[in-house]
Amino acid sequence: MTITAARLATPGSAGRGDPTRAHARVAGVFYLLTFLSSIPALLLLDPVLHDAGYITGPGQDARVIWGCILDVVNALTAIGSAVALFPVLRRRHESLALGFVTSRLMEGAVVMIGVVSLLAVVTLRQAYVLGSDPGTFTGIGHALVAVRNWTFLLGPGLMPAVNAVLLGTVLYRTRLVPRIIPTVGLIGAPLLLASVLATLFGVLDQVSSTAVFLALPIALWELALGCWMSVKGFTRSAVQA
Repeated sequence: MTITAARLATPGSAGRGDPTRAHARVAGVFYLLTFLSSIPALLLLDPVLHDAGYITGPGQDARVIWGCILDVVNALTAIGSAVALFPVLRRRHESLALGFVTSRLMEGAVVMIGVVSLLAVVTLRQAYVLGSDPGTFTGIGHALVAVRNWTFLLGPGLMPAVNAVLLGTVLYRTRLVPRIIPTVGLIGAPLLLASVLATLFGVLDQVSSTAVFLALPIALWELALGCWMSVKGFTRSAVQA
């Protein structure tokens, strides 16, 4: 019995006995995957977003399609992170946990709308032939790109602020991670919201140095949270409590 007790008291066995470790690790990996997919996606999608003559030109369809695939990964990992955390968070605050899952679902859905609009641009470019009315094709293409730009503002732009308020509040109250991490998210949420509102009313450009600066705290919060959960998991004393 003494030997058994000693084995149970070892750090390795304690880590294996943590029921939240797998949830934290999966959620952390999903958070990191959102960074690894979203940033390259922006670079790959640059031609279709900024070339006014993309549909009537030679195009870079393969590059755009890969960018859309990465956006799909971004949407799925956003939802996956919330699903992975829900069994742990619901025991602390079920309403906020459910709200977090819902907001992540909305974020993913909005991102997918943007993906569909850009794939439609690719279809139009492939359907365009010499002799067709370039003005009609170009006008439709610009409208589809505008839809994607709005989804980018209301999905990856707005919803991370909502996510930070919901998830950050639970993590701050429960101390499942060091409080400095959710504090950064709770500070960044109103800054990001202000940036989105300023963009909606034309005060800021969607892609500008000011908008990037206001979004930086939210990016730091999500990156820090993903790294911490992937490596450390949740604080053991908070889990036991």
